[in-house]
Amino acid sequence: MPRTSAKQVTAVTVVGIDIGKNVFHLIGLDKHGRIALRAKLTRGQLDAQFANMPPCLVGMEACNGAHHLSRKLNRLGHDARIMPAQYVKAFLKGNKNDFRDAEAIAEAVQRPTMKFVTTKTEDQLDLQALHRVRARLVRERTAVINEIRAFLLERGIAVAQGYQRLRKALPDILATREDVLSLRMRHTIEELAEDWRYLDTRIERVSIAIQALAEDGGPCERLMTMPGVAHIISTATVAAIGDGRTFERGRDFAAWLGLVPRQISTGDRTILGKISKRGNPYLRTLYCQAARVVLVKSQLWERYGLKAWIESKRKRLHHNKLAIALANKLARIAWALLTKGRDYEVTRYDPTSPQPA
Repeated sequence: MPRTSAKQVTAVTVVGIDIGKNVFHLIGLDKHGRIALRAKLTRGQLDAQFANMPPCLVGMEACNGAHHLSRKLNRLGHDARIMPAQYVKAFLKGNKNDFRDAEAIAEAVQRPTMKFVTTKTEDQLDLQALHRVRARLVRERTAVINEIRAFLLERGIAVAQGYQRLRKALPDILATREDVLSLRMRHTIEELAEDWRYLDTRIERVSIAIQALAEDGGPCERLMTMPGVAHIISTATVAAIGDGRTFERGRDFAAWLGLVPRQISTGDRTILGKISKRGNPYLRTLYCQAARVVLVKSQLWERYGLKAWIESKRKRLHHNKLAIALANKLARIAWALLTKGRDYEVTRYDPTSPQPA
């Protein structure tokens, strides 16, 4: 372990950590902003280093292992904060190396206007892991289905859109004459169909696990009182933002999801473009899907107090813009339910009343 004098350790008030798999680079700053500590430590040495240091402000970039390290440092009495990597880049000086990255992190974490990532709990990371596994399995299933379609199309067999139609038509296609599908191609498609069935089983098991966690009480059940929100969206939201207190208001959460127009304004001229698509693309997709489900099921509008709002917006918005506007509204409602700890309550929308800015 690199030798660090007691005087150096005592003088440090801010530490920037460049996280690696096995090696960590540290830059410590004193109260005047001068570098008082410069160290390259292994994972075991890092624990001993911070256990012997007085409480200080510790910054790190959001990446694999950051939440685990943040929880560990907080237990040792330090103030550990996680930042998005793109916000740290502006503080990098000169060419990039690990120590300069750590120095930039130490500079950035002191900024009063810096936006931080809330440290996730182990339960949140468990939920996040389930969602990532499920999303990967769904992508693999889609790839298998597209591969089957492509092979059939090469033999002049076209099937209507939708995986259910392909599933229903596949047995008859495989029983077709040998001059249409060769024996070798028939075996290939049968093996792909077997992969498809296996992926369906895996997706179903993961979905059941997610549903069990969603129905275990707490914030997920509150979110499921919303229109268009079931166990997948509710657990994904809790896994991403916890109790929602990372954001000061609902519009900040919607902006983080990328459900607001991209703004390029200058000279008192406001230019709004397409949605920014920033933040969490997985969660944004889920809220857009929920909005489209609500728009299709018009019988839900009156039940959830959305009829007047949807009808007033539908008069002037394209149906795609209306879906994004509703997804933005649902995201704000979800934030309110999480932060206030309440179930969804029906309120009637009055289009003539003044709306908040």
